[in-house]
Amino acid sequence: MMRFLNKVRTDIRSNRFLNIITIMTIALSILLVSVFILFFENASRILSAWNHGGRAMVYLSDSFTPAMLPNVKEQLISMGSIEKMVFIPKTQALERLKKEMGSKIQFLSTLQENPLPDAIEITMTAHSSFEQIQKAAARIEALDIVDTVEYGQGWLGRFLKLFNLFKMTGYAMSGLFLMIALFITANTVRLAFYARQTEVEIMRLVGATDGFIKTPFYVEGLLQGFIGGVLGMIILLAGYLTLSSGISRNLDAYVYLDIHFLSWQAVAIILFSSTFLGWFGCFISLKQILK
Repeated sequence: MMRFLNKVRTDIRSNRFLNIITIMTIALSILLVSVFILFFENASRILSAWNHGGRAMVYLSDSFTPAMLPNVKEQLISMGSIEKMVFIPKTQALERLKKEMGSKIQFLSTLQENPLPDAIEITMTAHSSFEQIQKAAARIEALDIVDTVEYGQGWLGRFLKLFNLFKMTGYAMSGLFLMIALFITANTVRLAFYARQTEVEIMRLVGATDGFIKTPFYVEGLLQGFIGGVLGMIILLAGYLTLSSGISRNLDAYVYLDIHFLSWQAVAIILFSSTFLGWFGCFISLKQILK
């Protein structure tokens, strides 16, 4: 085994530029595919969270008084789509707004009265689709005492359209980049083989088997795929840590977000796939050459 590894190291050094190009191509291909997987994982988690207990704010009309609260809660419970309710009086809502705005509250001191409405924060029960959440919110909004219901409907509606478009684009782009990576890997192996063609012919003359000849190329392909996959994951992690630091905090007031990096299972599958990609490119190329 050490003989094969030493041979691979020698081949990589002698064809350094080709190997770097191959590794970078695999890394970029894996990065693109991983970006789509990261998006799909988090999008599915968000949609699942909404379908299984989405949060919503029920803003009450100006005619509401605290004495009406028991009756309002009873009407909401009777609809059968409410799991939890928390009443937020307008005074508490104003205090929360001041805390969230921090030092930018000068204009609030000029208000003659509290402009915020009383509200009830609710957690909806599980729904099988976003359409069912919309119907449940519409039933709540139809109550006379309710002014509006806010559950991120505008944002989520656009998000669902973007999700479907991104999904189709992701499949097409991922397949294209993986094919490009496979093509470049196969041609790198082909060029490396032709550079050693005289050596290979001598090995055949002295009785070396095809398996003995192919093994260093297979090991080199596996290393290229694995290193490319690891490099793609490192770039993805760096980008994730840079871009995601403030997303959840800034949008949490409007829609429930639960953004995470790829699961360990997904990372393992991606690294295995990139390693297999390197090996398979080598396999295709050698199968055509060593007939």
